[in-house]
Amino acid sequence: MVDIAAIQSALREFGFDAWLLGDFRGSNVLARRILGIPDDQMGSRRWHYLIPAQGEPQKLVHRIEPGMLDHLPGAKTIYLKWQEWDAGVTKLAATAKRVAMEYSPRNANPYVSRVDAGTLEVVRATGAEVLSSGNLIQRFEATWDDEQWQMHLEAAQHTDSAFDRAWKFIASEVRTKGSVLETKVQQLIMNHFAEHGLTTYHPPIVGANAHSGDPHFETCSATDVAITNGDFVLIDLWAKMNRPRAVYSDLTRVGFVGEQVPAKYEQVFQIVSAGRDAAIAKVRDAFAKQEPLAGWQVDDAARQVITAAGYGPQFVHRLGHSIGQEVHGNGANMDNLETREDRLVLPRCCFSIEPGIYLPEFGIRSEVDVFVGPDSQVHVTGGELQTSVVPILKYS
Repeated sequence: MVDIAAIQSALREFGFDAWLLGDFRGSNVLARRILGIPDDQMGSRRWHYLIPAQGEPQKLVHRIEPGMLDHLPGAKTIYLKWQEWDAGVTKLAATAKRVAMEYSPRNANPYVSRVDAGTLEVVRATGAEVLSSGNLIQRFEATWDDEQWQMHLEAAQHTDSAFDRAWKFIASEVRTKGSVLETKVQQLIMNHFAEHGLTTYHPPIVGANAHSGDPHFETCSATDVAITNGDFVLIDLWAKMNRPRAVYSDLTRVGFVGEQVPAKYEQVFQIVSAGRDAAIAKVRDAFAKQEPLAGWQVDDAARQVITAAGYGPQFVHRLGHSIGQEVHGNGANMDNLETREDRLVLPRCCFSIEPGIYLPEFGIRSEVDVFVGPDSQVHVTGGELQTSVVPILKYS
């Protein structure tokens, strides 16, 4: 059920006169989710739905699919010709001066930009100012309800335990056989997910030595190497409960195949973890003080620590991403590198914090998930924070 009153309240809160949503053949999955249109519902013609800050919503639908928005309140206009579509959008947009749409100025945030340039031209021709609906998307698509939060906690319990199982497996295989392939560890984790009712869109990353220095290394048979005594290992895994509306847990940890971790690994890890902890502290401090916080500010908090330690050029990705029903969700990312994330960190949203330093011979990333509760309480999930590189051969 779409809560129009809540949307209208948010429009007034963020200073919009209206929100103009629309879609063509699934091009705007965000609008479809906001309006409760199932992924498998057929639709091959353009439609639009205007929600004003005050008053009754309005629909624009095609004659072939006149019932497309019948589950929503509001007056309906039916068009057939393209000229009628143009006139219909013009009429909708002319009712407001500040219109929210799935748009990002200069495509600074491609995760939000779902509206084509031509439709923007039609809207702007009315004199309306088009503004990004990014924070509205967060409020009504990226926030979690209590059931989703509980499913995340359940998933996090199993993703956390997957690391113990992986470290023990590596230790056992190295002791008894001398080595174990990256893909064998990957398959063990996938089996662990299946045994505990989890699903994932892609298998985890298991990267040894130089492979761990590639932030988006893909563990597969084509690149497979054996993990042996003295190797450094990074594991990045993500999964959710295999249930409708479930949300992801996404964690990364690192280990060394030995009983004592060499100083070169531990020194870099401590810099990475200090950046991670600075970002977490930034979020907690802002919500404790009830101060607005944008994603770029969280990125800066971690990046400043790593840059001050001399590894700024080796931190080559954003600090973190929104987490939802997809592992990369539609809320605010923690980013002031790849994009300037101006969207606010909002209650009931979840995101990763995962700083990394990537060198030719190895890379270190420490990833946790952060959920801001409805009471503004900041939760870090996925078990205890990793505080040092795991000495894998101490596992029995």
